[in-house]
Amino acid sequence: MVITVKEKGNRKFSIRMQKKLVVLFMGILLAFAGLGGRLVWIAREKGIQYQKQVLSQQRYDSTTIPFRRGDIVDARGTQLATSEKVYNVIIDASVMTASKGKYLEPTLQALGQCFPQLDMTAIRQYVSTNTTSRWYVALRRLTYEEISDFQALAAQDGSLVKGVWFEEEYKRLYPGGSLAADVIGFANSSNMGQYGLEEYYNDILNGTNGREYGYLNDDSALERTVKPAVDGYTLHSTIDAHIQGIVEKYLREFNESRKDQYRTGNGAENVGCIIMEVDTGNILAMASFPTYDLNDTRNPEALLGSNLYEKVDTTGGYFQINKTDTVITPEVLGELTKEENEEQFYVNLNNLWKNYCITGTYEPGSTVKPFTVAAALENGSIDGSEHYTCSGRFEVGGHKIGCHPASGGHGDVSVQSSVAWSCNIALIKIGQALGADVFSKFQNIFNFGLKTNVDMTGEARTENLVYTAEEMGVTDLATNSFGQNFNVTMIQMITGYCSLINGGSYYEPHAVSKITNASGATVQNIEPRVLKQTVSESTSALIRQYCRATVMEEGGEHRTGQTARPAGYAIGGKTGTAEAGYPRDHEEYVVSFIGHAPADDPKIAIYVVVDRVNAEKQDDAKYATGIVRNILTEVLPYLNIFMTEELSEAEVQELNERQLAITNSYTQNPEDVPPEGGEGTEPPQDNAYSNGDGTMTDPTGETGSVQPGWLNFPVDPATGHRVNPETGQHLDPQTGELIGENEGVLDSSIPANPNLFLPPQE
Repeated sequence: MVITVKEKGNRKFSIRMQKKLVVLFMGILLAFAGLGGRLVWIAREKGIQYQKQVLSQQRYDSTTIPFRRGDIVDARGTQLATSEKVYNVIIDASVMTASKGKYLEPTLQALGQCFPQLDMTAIRQYVSTNTTSRWYVALRRLTYEEISDFQALAAQDGSLVKGVWFEEEYKRLYPGGSLAADVIGFANSSNMGQYGLEEYYNDILNGTNGREYGYLNDDSALERTVKPAVDGYTLHSTIDAHIQGIVEKYLREFNESRKDQYRTGNGAENVGCIIMEVDTGNILAMASFPTYDLNDTRNPEALLGSNLYEKVDTTGGYFQINKTDTVITPEVLGELTKEENEEQFYVNLNNLWKNYCITGTYEPGSTVKPFTVAAALENGSIDGSEHYTCSGRFEVGGHKIGCHPASGGHGDVSVQSSVAWSCNIALIKIGQALGADVFSKFQNIFNFGLKTNVDMTGEARTENLVYTAEEMGVTDLATNSFGQNFNVTMIQMITGYCSLINGGSYYEPHAVSKITNASGATVQNIEPRVLKQTVSESTSALIRQYCRATVMEEGGEHRTGQTARPAGYAIGGKTGTAEAGYPRDHEEYVVSFIGHAPADDPKIAIYVVVDRVNAEKQDDAKYATGIVRNILTEVLPYLNIFMTEELSEAEVQELNERQLAITNSYTQNPEDVPPEGGEGTEPPQDNAYSNGDGTMTDPTGETGSVQPGWLNFPVDPATGHRVNPETGQHLDPQTGELIGENEGVLDSSIPANPNLFLPPQE
């Protein structure tokens, strides 16, 4: 029998089978729809939670590489601000408690052993109650030396120390402490600059963080890629750390000498000094007192001796900061630092952090007289041959204005004497010859009322503190002509003064000369920039002559600046005394001296301001001229500016004593100095000029307590040797002996120039 079988491939789907397929397809679609809906719900309701979990699990695979903030160095390469790598101790509780907790006790024991500052009870409690935590900061900003012992324990073979890692960052350090605090400013832990160069050049100093990424390749193996950090640029400042140190030393000494003398508190409310190169606008030094430690900016003890400032709310939601008559004593400071007074505490810190040299405004007094005379000469209102009569009093606009000496006045006063003798009456008449329109025009030319655009944050603008021509009455013109009744800043004054004495070129002041990258390549050179011509060379020459007369003998018995002259040097300048604050009956004064050296060929300008000295009688410019004399006595030899004037016996003795004090300050620790003549006292060390008895012989053959000429030779920063500028030979900086081919031999080419030596003491 034959049976016919129909092939499967030809069998057609029945209706029943088709219905089953449709049902299956619809079920799959519904499942996908449900899954999609669930994903949407998870993303909306728990997305952030899961994102945190994923990110925490990627900690080791995706790491931030911090950039290093750029350095700030002085004109000779000395570090003023730098960044040091530090480490945060991070605890990963999930790792520490893994594997049934076998890592817990060994790791906690290692932490307690290597970091005694940790509260191990608190750490143990945190780990035990937060077993899923992957990131807990136990300690911050430790040095490599502080973490190295722990790293060594963790790296040992078979070590059970797990769950602790170190997060890298950088800490800002200031090797000089308070040195140049006003100029530098500081950076906070977030690498944000505050005040000074740190804030002004914040974007330049900051770099860009890098990143280390981890990912799984096609073989599920972990691969890493690194995008390196870009470090910040380095600022090469115009500040000379040695000159800056000299300035700050004498500001501190002045404060110590006057502190608590007439009233409780600092030696003055503010004392400031700027030294600037006349022909470049480079700031060589800028400092004020009181100051603070850049490594400890919030130390409340820096406020001691200052006046207390208070924040006072006014109508309309505004507030103002008012100075009080209260001096911050330890008792006042105790109240100020309480938690409820935190806002007032920071008001006073902010006042301390400000740079008085660019933010403080005051009436300049007679230091403005060279500017008024220069404007009149330049405008043709006077030609320099005029003479005026000063009787001690002069009436203008119904007001009687006095002059020193008030009894009888100066008598016949030439234009030169009007500056040298600081005659108010002569200046009033010169101001009248100018007129309000021209006077106001030249104030603008000299930049009074405008910013200088110095490259530091916080410069004050005094536009509203200077009269316009329309506002200036006859009395205003009279008082403005000799520096009263309008306000300036120190940076305005010294920048304008430099233009008066350098031939009329007004340079934009600046504290940075070059910017380099992390590898040392120059990114930008900041060249001296002349903004305008204030006066002609002929007018400038006359102002130099008049300012020289103010200090030197040719100024006559009435000259006002003679106490600013350092021994052996001819300098020029002008004193200033102005009433401070309102009302005027408080007998409070700002005294100052602005000057230049050398007198006939200016290289540097110096400006010192003393605001309300701690004395019963404040209106004495000698408080400022004394500081100037002390500073220039050390700075001018350092700058290789040689003496040109004959020394008196008293000046020789003064310089010998200064030299001994300076030498001792660099070579001895005061605590290690034995009593005079006692055990441990050693005779003076022999050198090229030593006679073995404390005296030295110079090349001229004269014997005495003298300063050898090679001490005036410049120092080569690369080698530390002194270099004879005439022969190029290198000398040992301690003995004066030649280094190199003729080692051990005295350099016979040292000129027998009496200007290079202090004459023997008789």
